[in-house]
Amino acid sequence: MPSDLDHFERVARRVFKFSDATSQRSTSEHPFDARDLHSDLPPDVKTLFDNGHYAQSTFEAFKFIDEEVQRISGDSDFGSSLMMRVFGGDTPSISINGGKTKSEKSEQEGFKFLFAGAMLGIRNPRGHTSGINDDPDACLDHLALASMLLRRLEDAGLR
Repeated sequence: MPSDLDHFERVARRVFKFSDATSQRSTSEHPFDARDLHSDLPPDVKTLFDNGHYAQSTFEAFKFIDEEVQRISGDSDFGSSLMMRVFGGDTPSISINGGKTKSEKSEQEGFKFLFAGAMLGIRNPRGHTSGINDDPDACLDHLALASMLLRRLEDAGLR
């Protein structure tokens, strides 16, 4: 059951839709720039977003993540099974850190689940179910996650 604070936060996040706040937004900055989305996301991700195809934009971004992990790992599998295998195990084929300390092992495990969860919970519904209509904010949230995953691969020296 949501608390009063949760309810207030939901209202506060949506209030701009009912005010003149939208007219005061900067029109010169694209939402991708405002969110600092990764510049390596394929151009069609931005084109689809700009044309209002938010679910397809999200889908294309996560297909790109899948393909990057395939390329880095040399594994032709895809989706969550790929992520669980290449980021998992005692000697993962994609290691995001040194894997020496308990904290590094926990971080590796966490990113295994983040990558796999993104495939299961974000990419797959848009690839297997018709009629998903994301709104711009949901799409931007998904793309921010995709950007973070790409940056984590870069931080590990894998891209």
